[in-house]
Amino acid sequence: QVQLVESGGRSVQAGDSLSLSCAVSGGTSDRYTMAWFRQAPGKEREFVAALSPFGYRTFYADSVKGRFSMSGNNARNTMYLRMSSLKPEDTAVYFCAAKGSWSDSSYYQSNFYDTWGQGTQVAVSS
Repeated sequence: QVQLVESGGRSVQAGDSLSLSCAVSGGTSDRYTMAWFRQAPGKEREFVAALSPFGYRTFYADSVKGRFSMSGNNARNTMYLRMSSLKPEDTAVYFCAAKGSWSDSSYYQSNFYDTWGQGTQVAVSS
């Protein structure tokens, strides 16, 4: 089973760009569904983006579509979430998640994933 470590979170201004990284170790991540979720204070964890096994397809939450981009390096040992035009409502702890399978009906649900990183804090001020 893979292990995940996020990094890159910090405080930024509205309209800024920021890239988060998720270091993947302990397995062949190209066989995994990889995803980003976020959780704001007092709110449930919500889906941000997902990358299907072997990178064939990428999916985004409507709230970030056109502003965020998820990708992986060639070795797929690092996953990225590139965020632009950040808004105060993007403030949250961002988590990287992994699952060793794919499901069209479940990839956006947090309980689909069995491996999580510790999270990295993103704060966007107006």
